[in-house]
Amino acid sequence: MFTGIVSDVGTIIRAEGEGKLRRFRIACDYDVETIEIGASIAHAGICLTVIEKGRADHAGAHKAGWFDVEAAAETLRLTNAAHWQVGTVVNLERALKMGDELGGHLVTGHVDGLAEIVARDEVTPDDANWGATVRFTFRVPRPLHRFIAAKGSVTLDGTSLTVNTVEDDLFSVLLIPHTLKVTTWHLRKLGDKVHLEVDTMARYAARLSETA
Repeated sequence: MFTGIVSDVGTIIRAEGEGKLRRFRIACDYDVETIEIGASIAHAGICLTVIEKGRADHAGAHKAGWFDVEAAAETLRLTNAAHWQVGTVVNLERALKMGDELGGHLVTGHVDGLAEIVARDEVTPDDANWGATVRFTFRVPRPLHRFIAAKGSVTLDGTSLTVNTVEDDLFSVLLIPHTLKVTTWHLRKLGDKVHLEVDTMARYAARLSETA
């Protein structure tokens, strides 16, 4: 389980394979000595298993270490991982431990689909010290739109966010300058598709209403 609070931004430094299985090497600033082989790490919201790890092998490396993960056929079908290449940056979050602060909401790391950015608007101007606050509007694929509720939680590219407005299959979120700075969101533009995980509570509530 995760919380949707991004703790690092990783860079893909190796991408191998195609078709039904791809392997990626992710450069990160985590202390890789504290990462166990078999550990789960969320990559832009996708839970993947660490299968190898190591420290940066030269002084000029911009990250402290690296780890390898693999993405299988179903993950490649449902996510953007099929298109990740060397240089792609991804939001990272290590798995939640008992006693950790639950700063976002409970996130499984199982992507439901892709939401398309249909609008990107600066709500406050880009201040020299703080930066801009940005509203993103998304189109969510049906039937996932029924799980999105105003003031509810949603996970987008591994980031826990609060839904501001909902209108049919469109919804919006606000990102503060800090979130834009410490995640990949400052790179997102009109037409991009991002990983969507709906709130688990919303999923179960909908299922209960269907079977009541």
